[in-house]
Amino acid sequence: MSTQFKLGLLSAMAGLFLTSCASTNELTIPVTQPATVFLPSSIQNIGIVDRSLPSDKNRTADEIDKILSIEGKNLDKEAAQNAIIALKEELTVTRRFEGIQYLENVPLRSPGMGVHPAPLSWEQVNEICETNGIDALFSLSFFDTDTKIDYNTAPVTIKGPLGTEIPGLEHRAHVSTLIKTGWRIYDPQQKLVRDECIEYNTANSSGVGINPVKAVEAIVNRKEAVLQISQNLGQRYASRLFPYHTRVRRDYFVRGTDNFKKGMRFARTGYWQRAAELWETEVGNSNDKVAGRACYNMAIISEINGDLDAAVEWASRSYSEYKIRRGWDYVNILERRIRSDQRLQYQMEDRSKKISLDVIED
Repeated sequence: MSTQFKLGLLSAMAGLFLTSCASTNELTIPVTQPATVFLPSSIQNIGIVDRSLPSDKNRTADEIDKILSIEGKNLDKEAAQNAIIALKEELTVTRRFEGIQYLENVPLRSPGMGVHPAPLSWEQVNEICETNGIDALFSLSFFDTDTKIDYNTAPVTIKGPLGTEIPGLEHRAHVSTLIKTGWRIYDPQQKLVRDECIEYNTANSSGVGINPVKAVEAIVNRKEAVLQISQNLGQRYASRLFPYHTRVRRDYFVRGTDNFKKGMRFARTGYWQRAAELWETEVGNSNDKVAGRACYNMAIISEINGDLDAAVEWASRSYSEYKIRRGWDYVNILERRIRSDQRLQYQMEDRSKKISLDVIED
Protein backbone atom coordinates (compact mmCIF):
# COMPACT_ATOMS: atom_id res chain seq x y z
CA MET A 1 0.00 0.00 0.00
CA SER A 2 2.82 2.37 0.91
CA THR A 3 4.45 2.94 -2.53
CA GLN A 4 1.24 3.54 -4.47
CA PHE A 5 -0.11 5.52 -1.56
CA LYS A 6 2.79 7.95 -1.65
CA LEU A 7 2.37 8.56 -5.38
CA GLY A 8 -1.28 9.43 -4.89
CA LEU A 9 -0.54 11.65 -1.91
CA LEU A 10 2.06 13.66 -3.79
CA SER A 11 -0.34 14.28 -6.68
CA ALA A 12 -3.04 15.62 -4.36
CA MET A 13 -0.79 17.68 -2.12
CA ALA A 14 -0.51 20.65 -4.46
CA GLY A 15 -4.27 20.88 -4.78
CA LEU A 16 -5.09 21.14 -1.08
CA PHE A 17 -7.26 24.11 -0.16
CA LEU A 18 -6.92 25.40 3.37
CA THR A 19 -10.46 26.69 3.47
CA SER A 20 -12.82 25.31 6.03
CA CYS A 21 -16.56 24.91 5.75
CA ALA A 22 -18.13 23.76 9.01
CA SER A 23 -17.08 20.13 9.50
CA THR A 24 -15.16 19.74 6.23
CA ASN A 25 -12.14 21.07 4.35
CA GLU A 26 -11.74 21.17 0.59
CA LEU A 27 -9.01 19.75 -1.64
CA THR A 28 -8.53 19.27 -5.37
CA ILE A 29 -7.31 16.14 -7.13
CA PRO A 30 -5.68 16.09 -10.63
CA VAL A 31 -7.69 14.01 -13.09
CA THR A 32 -7.14 13.10 -16.75
CA GLN A 33 -10.39 13.19 -18.70
CA PRO A 34 -11.03 11.25 -21.94
CA ALA A 35 -11.25 13.13 -25.21
CA THR A 36 -14.63 14.77 -25.78
CA VAL A 37 -14.61 13.37 -29.31
CA PHE A 38 -13.24 9.90 -29.99
CA LEU A 39 -11.91 9.04 -33.43
CA PRO A 40 -10.71 5.45 -33.84
CA SER A 41 -7.15 4.85 -34.99
CA SER A 42 -8.48 3.61 -38.34
CA ILE A 43 -9.12 7.28 -39.20
CA GLN A 44 -5.73 8.50 -40.35
CA ASN A 45 -6.41 10.86 -43.26
CA ILE A 46 -8.85 13.70 -42.82
CA GLY A 47 -10.19 16.57 -44.88
CA ILE A 48 -11.50 19.93 -43.67
CA VAL A 49 -14.15 21.86 -45.61
CA ASP A 50 -15.60 25.32 -45.17
CA ARG A 51 -19.36 25.21 -45.50
CA SER A 52 -19.95 28.70 -44.07
CA LEU A 53 -21.20 31.88 -45.70
CA PRO A 54 -20.89 35.55 -44.60
CA SER A 55 -23.94 36.90 -42.85
CA ASP A 56 -26.08 39.49 -44.61
CA LYS A 57 -27.92 40.56 -41.47
CA ASN A 58 -26.52 44.04 -41.12
CA ARG A 59 -27.09 45.43 -44.61
CA THR A 60 -29.13 48.54 -43.93
CA ALA A 61 -29.28 52.07 -45.27
CA ASP A 62 -27.62 53.44 -42.15
CA GLU A 63 -24.10 54.61 -42.94
CA ILE A 64 -22.56 53.11 -39.82
CA ASP A 65 -24.10 49.76 -40.61
CA LYS A 66 -22.81 50.07 -44.17
CA ILE A 67 -19.26 50.39 -42.91
CA LEU A 68 -19.63 47.33 -40.72
CA SER A 69 -21.39 45.33 -43.42
CA ILE A 70 -18.87 46.08 -46.16
CA GLU A 71 -16.05 45.03 -43.86
CA GLY A 72 -18.04 42.09 -42.54
CA LYS A 73 -18.53 40.47 -45.94
CA ASN A 74 -14.84 39.69 -46.19
CA LEU A 75 -14.29 39.46 -42.46
CA ASP A 76 -16.53 36.41 -42.08
CA LYS A 77 -14.67 34.68 -44.89
CA GLU A 78 -11.21 35.55 -43.54
CA ALA A 79 -12.16 34.65 -39.98
CA ALA A 80 -13.59 31.28 -41.05
CA GLN A 81 -10.37 30.53 -42.91
CA ASN A 82 -8.40 31.51 -39.81
CA ALA A 83 -10.37 29.01 -37.75
CA ILE A 84 -9.83 26.21 -40.26
CA ILE A 85 -6.12 26.91 -40.69
CA ALA A 86 -5.67 26.99 -36.91
CA LEU A 87 -7.49 23.66 -36.62
CA LYS A 88 -5.30 22.13 -39.33
CA GLU A 89 -2.08 23.42 -37.78
CA GLU A 90 -3.05 22.28 -34.29
CA LEU A 91 -3.86 18.77 -35.51
CA THR A 92 -0.65 18.65 -37.54
CA VAL A 93 1.45 19.43 -34.45
CA THR A 94 -0.11 16.53 -32.53
CA ARG A 95 0.93 14.04 -35.27
CA ARG A 96 -2.29 12.17 -34.63
CA PHE A 97 -3.12 11.90 -38.34
CA GLU A 98 -1.05 10.81 -41.31
CA GLY A 99 -2.59 13.38 -43.65
CA ILE A 100 -4.66 16.55 -43.19
CA GLN A 101 -6.11 18.40 -46.18
CA TYR A 102 -7.87 21.75 -46.30
CA LEU A 103 -10.30 21.13 -49.18
CA GLU A 104 -10.71 24.73 -50.36
CA ASN A 105 -12.22 23.80 -53.73
CA VAL A 106 -15.11 21.70 -52.46
CA PRO A 107 -18.23 23.78 -53.28
CA LEU A 108 -20.23 23.40 -50.07
CA ARG A 109 -22.40 26.21 -48.73
CA SER A 110 -24.80 26.74 -45.82
CA PRO A 111 -27.97 28.87 -45.76
CA GLY A 112 -26.02 31.57 -43.92
CA MET A 113 -27.72 33.83 -41.35
CA GLY A 114 -25.96 32.05 -38.52
CA VAL A 115 -28.08 28.92 -38.87
CA HIS A 116 -26.52 25.50 -38.30
CA PRO A 117 -27.49 23.64 -41.49
CA ALA A 118 -28.71 20.08 -41.69
CA PRO A 119 -25.94 17.46 -41.91
CA LEU A 120 -24.55 16.57 -45.31
CA SER A 121 -25.97 13.48 -46.93
CA TRP A 122 -23.81 10.37 -46.76
CA GLU A 123 -23.71 10.38 -50.56
CA GLN A 124 -22.03 13.80 -50.43
CA VAL A 125 -19.67 12.75 -47.64
CA ASN A 126 -18.67 9.53 -49.42
CA GLU A 127 -18.03 11.35 -52.68
CA ILE A 128 -15.79 13.94 -51.02
CA CYS A 129 -13.90 11.31 -49.04
CA GLU A 130 -13.37 8.97 -51.99
CA THR A 131 -12.32 11.78 -54.31
CA ASN A 132 -9.74 13.11 -51.86
CA GLY A 133 -8.61 9.83 -50.30
CA ILE A 134 -9.67 10.70 -46.76
CA ASP A 135 -11.16 8.64 -43.93
CA ALA A 136 -13.20 11.37 -42.22
CA LEU A 137 -14.51 14.83 -43.03
CA PHE A 138 -14.32 17.84 -40.72
CA SER A 139 -16.81 20.54 -41.65
CA LEU A 140 -17.01 24.14 -40.48
CA SER A 141 -20.78 24.03 -40.90
CA PHE A 142 -21.38 27.70 -40.27
CA PHE A 143 -19.50 30.82 -39.28
CA ASP A 144 -21.28 34.05 -38.55
CA THR A 145 -20.43 37.39 -36.96
CA ASP A 146 -23.29 39.38 -35.49
CA THR A 147 -22.19 42.96 -34.82
CA LYS A 148 -23.89 45.50 -32.59
CA ILE A 149 -22.80 49.08 -32.06
CA ASP A 150 -23.58 51.41 -29.19
CA TYR A 151 -22.45 55.00 -29.09
CA ASN A 152 -22.98 58.13 -27.07
CA THR A 153 -21.75 61.68 -27.10
CA ALA A 154 -19.94 63.85 -24.60
CA PRO A 155 -19.23 67.59 -24.72
CA VAL A 156 -15.61 68.46 -25.48
CA THR A 157 -13.55 71.47 -26.42
CA ILE A 158 -12.18 71.46 -29.97
CA LYS A 159 -9.37 73.69 -31.23
CA GLY A 160 -10.42 75.72 -34.23
CA PRO A 161 -8.27 76.59 -37.28
CA LEU A 162 -7.05 79.81 -35.65
CA GLY A 163 -6.25 78.19 -32.33
CA THR A 164 -9.49 79.22 -30.75
CA GLU A 165 -11.37 76.74 -28.63
CA ILE A 166 -14.92 75.95 -29.58
CA PRO A 167 -17.41 73.61 -27.96
CA GLY A 168 -18.11 70.34 -29.72
CA LEU A 169 -19.30 66.78 -29.28
CA GLU A 170 -17.11 63.70 -29.06
CA HIS A 171 -18.74 60.50 -30.37
CA ARG A 172 -17.84 57.34 -28.54
CA ALA A 173 -18.61 54.00 -30.16
CA HIS A 174 -18.47 50.51 -28.75
CA VAL A 175 -18.67 47.59 -31.15
CA SER A 176 -19.48 44.11 -29.91
CA THR A 177 -19.07 41.25 -32.39
CA LEU A 178 -20.60 37.89 -31.49
CA ILE A 179 -18.72 35.11 -33.28
CA LYS A 180 -20.70 31.92 -33.85
CA THR A 181 -19.20 28.71 -35.17
CA GLY A 182 -20.60 25.27 -35.86
CA TRP A 183 -18.52 22.14 -36.51
CA ARG A 184 -19.26 18.56 -37.52
CA ILE A 185 -17.09 15.48 -38.03
CA TYR A 186 -18.35 12.82 -40.44
CA ASP A 187 -17.16 9.22 -40.28
CA PRO A 188 -18.21 7.60 -43.58
CA GLN A 189 -16.87 4.19 -42.54
CA GLN A 190 -19.42 3.90 -39.74
CA LYS A 191 -21.89 6.44 -41.14
CA LEU A 192 -21.63 8.40 -37.90
CA VAL A 193 -21.54 12.09 -37.17
CA ARG A 194 -18.76 11.79 -34.62
CA ASP A 195 -19.21 15.31 -33.31
CA GLU A 196 -21.51 18.29 -33.59
CA CYS A 197 -20.40 21.39 -31.75
CA ILE A 198 -21.59 25.01 -31.63
CA GLU A 199 -19.43 27.66 -29.96
CA TYR A 200 -19.82 31.36 -29.26
CA ASN A 201 -17.32 34.06 -28.42
CA THR A 202 -17.32 37.85 -28.39
CA ALA A 203 -14.88 40.48 -29.62
CA ASN A 204 -15.24 43.97 -28.14
CA SER A 205 -13.63 47.20 -29.32
CA SER A 206 -14.15 50.92 -28.80
CA GLY A 207 -13.35 54.16 -30.61
CA VAL A 208 -13.95 57.90 -30.58
CA GLY A 209 -14.40 60.52 -33.30
CA ILE A 210 -15.98 63.84 -34.22
CA ASN A 211 -19.03 62.07 -35.68
CA PRO A 212 -20.57 58.59 -35.42
CA VAL A 213 -18.95 57.36 -38.62
CA LYS A 214 -15.52 58.55 -37.56
CA ALA A 215 -16.01 56.91 -34.20
CA VAL A 216 -16.64 53.57 -35.89
CA GLU A 217 -13.73 54.06 -38.28
CA ALA A 218 -11.51 54.60 -35.25
CA ILE A 219 -12.12 51.04 -34.10
CA VAL A 220 -9.07 49.77 -35.90
CA ASN A 221 -8.58 46.65 -33.82
CA ARG A 222 -11.99 45.08 -34.44
CA LYS A 223 -10.86 42.97 -37.38
CA GLU A 224 -7.71 41.81 -35.63
CA ALA A 225 -9.72 40.83 -32.55
CA VAL A 226 -12.20 38.80 -34.60
CA LEU A 227 -9.42 37.06 -36.52
CA GLN A 228 -7.54 36.22 -33.31
CA ILE A 229 -10.63 34.81 -31.61
CA SER A 230 -11.42 32.77 -34.73
CA GLN A 231 -7.94 31.29 -34.60
CA ASN A 232 -8.45 30.45 -30.93
CA LEU A 233 -11.76 28.75 -31.75
CA GLY A 234 -10.04 26.54 -34.32
CA GLN A 235 -7.34 25.56 -31.83
CA ARG A 236 -9.91 24.90 -29.13
CA TYR A 237 -11.92 22.66 -31.41
CA ALA A 238 -8.82 20.58 -32.11
CA SER A 239 -8.42 20.01 -28.36
CA ARG A 240 -11.74 18.12 -28.26
CA LEU A 241 -10.00 15.17 -29.92
CA PHE A 242 -7.50 14.60 -27.12
CA PRO A 243 -7.53 13.74 -23.41
CA TYR A 244 -7.15 16.72 -21.13
CA HIS A 245 -6.11 17.42 -17.55
CA THR A 246 -8.33 19.06 -14.98
CA ARG A 247 -8.79 19.18 -11.22
CA VAL A 248 -11.81 17.96 -9.28
CA ARG A 249 -12.91 19.23 -5.88
CA ARG A 250 -13.54 17.01 -2.91
CA ASP A 251 -14.44 17.61 0.76
CA TYR A 252 -13.08 15.60 3.68
CA PHE A 253 -14.20 15.63 7.30
CA VAL A 254 -12.10 17.47 9.88
CA ARG A 255 -14.42 17.28 12.90
CA GLY A 256 -15.45 14.34 15.05
CA THR A 257 -12.59 13.40 17.36
CA ASP A 258 -9.10 14.62 18.14
CA ASN A 259 -7.84 12.27 15.42
CA PHE A 260 -9.84 14.20 12.83
CA LYS A 261 -8.42 17.50 14.03
CA LYS A 262 -4.89 16.13 14.06
CA GLY A 263 -5.46 14.47 10.69
CA MET A 264 -6.57 17.84 9.30
CA ARG A 265 -3.27 19.39 10.40
CA PHE A 266 -1.30 16.59 8.78
CA ALA A 267 -3.34 16.96 5.58
CA ARG A 268 -2.82 20.72 5.51
CA THR A 269 0.93 20.26 5.71
CA GLY A 270 0.96 17.54 3.08
CA TYR A 271 1.34 14.47 5.30
CA TRP A 272 -1.62 12.63 3.85
CA GLN A 273 -0.47 9.14 4.78
CA ARG A 274 -0.22 10.08 8.45
CA ALA A 275 -3.68 11.68 8.24
CA ALA A 276 -5.06 8.49 6.69
CA GLU A 277 -3.59 6.37 9.46
CA LEU A 278 -5.44 8.48 12.04
CA TRP A 279 -8.72 8.35 10.13
CA GLU A 280 -8.45 4.60 9.71
CA THR A 281 -8.32 4.14 13.48
CA GLU A 282 -11.78 5.73 13.70
CA VAL A 283 -13.63 3.47 11.23
CA GLY A 284 -14.58 1.19 14.11
CA ASN A 285 -15.61 4.00 16.47
CA SER A 286 -18.70 3.21 18.55
CA ASN A 287 -20.19 6.55 17.50
CA ASP A 288 -21.85 5.95 14.12
CA LYS A 289 -21.33 9.55 12.99
CA VAL A 290 -17.60 9.40 13.70
CA ALA A 291 -17.21 5.97 12.09
CA GLY A 292 -19.14 7.09 9.02
CA ARG A 293 -17.00 10.19 8.60
CA ALA A 294 -13.86 8.08 8.94
CA CYS A 295 -15.12 5.71 6.21
CA TYR A 296 -15.83 8.69 4.01
CA ASN A 297 -12.33 10.08 4.51
CA MET A 298 -10.87 6.69 3.67
CA ALA A 299 -12.80 6.86 0.38
CA ILE A 300 -11.17 10.24 -0.32
CA ILE A 301 -7.73 8.79 0.42
CA SER A 302 -8.45 5.82 -1.87
CA GLU A 303 -9.36 8.13 -4.73
CA ILE A 304 -6.23 10.18 -4.17
CA ASN A 305 -4.28 6.93 -4.32
CA GLY A 306 -5.99 5.97 -7.59
CA ASP A 307 -7.92 2.99 -6.17
CA LEU A 308 -11.42 3.92 -7.28
CA ASP A 309 -12.95 0.52 -6.46
CA ALA A 310 -11.82 0.83 -2.85
CA ALA A 311 -13.07 4.40 -2.80
CA VAL A 312 -16.54 3.21 -3.85
CA GLU A 313 -16.51 0.55 -1.12
CA TRP A 314 -15.57 3.04 1.59
CA ALA A 315 -18.07 5.65 0.40
CA SER A 316 -20.83 3.03 0.16
CA ARG A 317 -20.05 1.88 3.68
CA SER A 318 -20.20 5.43 5.04
CA TYR A 319 -23.73 5.76 3.66
CA SER A 320 -25.21 2.26 4.01
CA GLU A 321 -23.87 1.53 7.49
CA TYR A 322 -23.65 5.00 9.02
CA LYS A 323 -26.12 7.14 7.02
CA ILE A 324 -23.55 9.74 5.92
CA ARG A 325 -25.47 11.44 3.11
CA ARG A 326 -22.29 12.71 1.47
CA GLY A 327 -21.27 9.09 1.04
CA TRP A 328 -24.14 8.37 -1.33
CA ASP A 329 -23.40 11.47 -3.39
CA TYR A 330 -19.74 10.50 -3.48
CA VAL A 331 -20.56 6.98 -4.71
CA ASN A 332 -22.33 8.50 -7.72
CA ILE A 333 -19.40 10.83 -8.38
CA LEU A 334 -16.94 7.95 -8.20
CA GLU A 335 -18.99 5.74 -10.51
CA ARG A 336 -19.06 8.51 -13.10
CA ARG A 337 -15.31 8.86 -12.77
CA ILE A 338 -14.84 5.11 -13.21
CA ARG A 339 -16.84 5.20 -16.44
CA SER A 340 -14.79 8.19 -17.56
CA ASP A 341 -11.55 6.34 -16.79
CA GLN A 342 -12.80 3.33 -18.77
CA ARG A 343 -13.40 5.56 -21.80
CA LEU A 344 -9.95 7.05 -21.37
CA GLN A 345 -8.38 3.59 -21.16
CA TYR A 346 -10.20 2.50 -24.31
CA GLN A 347 -8.99 5.57 -26.16
CA MET A 348 -5.41 5.07 -25.02
CA GLU A 349 -5.44 1.40 -26.01
CA ASP A 350 -6.80 2.26 -29.43
CA ARG A 351 -4.08 4.88 -29.87
CA SER A 352 -1.43 2.39 -28.70
CA LYS A 353 -2.50 -0.04 -31.43
CA LYS A 354 -1.80 2.59 -34.05
CA ILE A 355 1.59 3.44 -32.55
CA SER A 356 2.52 -0.27 -32.46
CA LEU A 357 1.56 -0.70 -36.12
CA ASP A 358 3.66 2.35 -37.06
CA VAL A 359 6.69 0.84 -35.29
CA ILE A 360 6.21 -2.50 -37.06
CA GLU A 361 5.92 -0.79 -40.46
CA ASP A 362 9.06 1.28 -39.83
